[in-house]
Amino acid sequence: MEKILKHIITNIDIVGITGNVNVVIKGLELDSRQVEDGFLFAAIKGSQVDGHKFVDKAVEKGAVAVLCEELPEVIHSNICYVQVADASKALGEIASEFYNRPTDNIKLVGITGTNGKTTTVTLLYQLFRKLGYKVGLLSTVINYVDTEEIKATHTTPDQVRLYALLNEMVEAGCDYCFMEVSSHAVDQNRIAGLDFVGGVFSNLTHDHLDYHKTFREYLNAKKKFFDGLSKSAFALINTDDKNGMVMVQNTKAKVKTYGLKNLADYKVKIVESHFEGMELLMDNVEFWTSFIGSFNAYNLMAVYSTAIELNQDKQEVLTVLSSLKSVDGRFETIQSENGKTAVVDYAHTPDALENVLSTIDDIRKGSEKLITVVGAGGDRDKTKRPLMAAIAAKYSDRVILTSDNPRTEDPNAILDDMKQGLDKSADMKTLVIADRKEAIKTSVVMAEAGDIILIAGKGHETYQEVNGVKNHFDDREIVREYFNL
Repeated sequence: MEKILKHIITNIDIVGITGNVNVVIKGLELDSRQVEDGFLFAAIKGSQVDGHKFVDKAVEKGAVAVLCEELPEVIHSNICYVQVADASKALGEIASEFYNRPTDNIKLVGITGTNGKTTTVTLLYQLFRKLGYKVGLLSTVINYVDTEEIKATHTTPDQVRLYALLNEMVEAGCDYCFMEVSSHAVDQNRIAGLDFVGGVFSNLTHDHLDYHKTFREYLNAKKKFFDGLSKSAFALINTDDKNGMVMVQNTKAKVKTYGLKNLADYKVKIVESHFEGMELLMDNVEFWTSFIGSFNAYNLMAVYSTAIELNQDKQEVLTVLSSLKSVDGRFETIQSENGKTAVVDYAHTPDALENVLSTIDDIRKGSEKLITVVGAGGDRDKTKRPLMAAIAAKYSDRVILTSDNPRTEDPNAILDDMKQGLDKSADMKTLVIADRKEAIKTSVVMAEAGDIILIAGKGHETYQEVNGVKNHFDDREIVREYFNL
């Protein structure tokens, strides 16, 4: 793909241009190491690295144009420098033009919130494929261009890779794309230039305060997504979350609501709940699903109401929804031959952990013990660590605190932070085992027939990151090993 530079900078606010705008651009890149001959290099000021430091490196690698906020000291006469006030925002618009404005030709729906994003977008992808459409998926776990699987590296890819993927979806004939929209992506303008036909809000709870610093900043990042929706789009919000209406205070989009408790356009009620699944009354129609828990009732309602807002047939949507299975690592149950049950879940925030534990507590008969294995990630929001330990102790008969992804932090220091959330009685029923495999083994040994083990925090992940190195580690594999399956 090639484009003339002046044709792809028409929609950006330009401070100044130095050089020839008729140069041919063969690609876009914001990582100087990946620049090739004929590329435009975007110098983005990130939270950790300033791309302006690598302009010379990009030019050496073959860049013929540079998008920047500050001109470099050395100006090369054969390079075109496009100076803007906000390079990250401008890059989104440039990428949109370079990749033929893909959202003009595909219906893009974004899902944001603290919990439930991955499950919701994955189920929407599965639902619409079963309804007969070609569909794209952009998620934390995996990306799909129709049936082609593409590994995910971030919840939301950077501007260049995002538009490249959307363009691939258009070329593959996809009708829809369902996309997780993270607060980081909104804040860093990774969705700049995208035209969404709809936005969905799941919930807002304690997370990412290592990046956003305050809950208000975190909320505002999510809200900015809805602020940017057009009047032809829909904004679908969880009315049971107190922040739901805040999200749409300034949106131009058509506002619709869903929920279990409060008045809403789309209502769902849990009729019965078991470990095998639950019976729901959804939009006044009863149906059975293999999903479990009120948090999944919200996820399913978000999926259903999104489909209806996209003009799908109600009965057909409900029929397909009842056949869908749980997303990997989200309340994934594994049964041993001697009657022990392990639940592997991605819950890595206080709210998500409480949702899973309260669901298990509601379903269990009372005689079974609940053993929870939980940790907290390193180099992330430290304030949630004691909260997660306290929540685990609140619902569980025994708790094992262990490593999650310690990254560059000392695992024992993370565990010490978690222990600060335990009072004397909670401390009495808590073990601390830093080695995650040993912690899971201990939980299996402690459990008796009928008991339930929750292994929280990593879910679908197949690695554990220690000192910057990702080593293979899959909670589900470890459970099956100790269950002798």
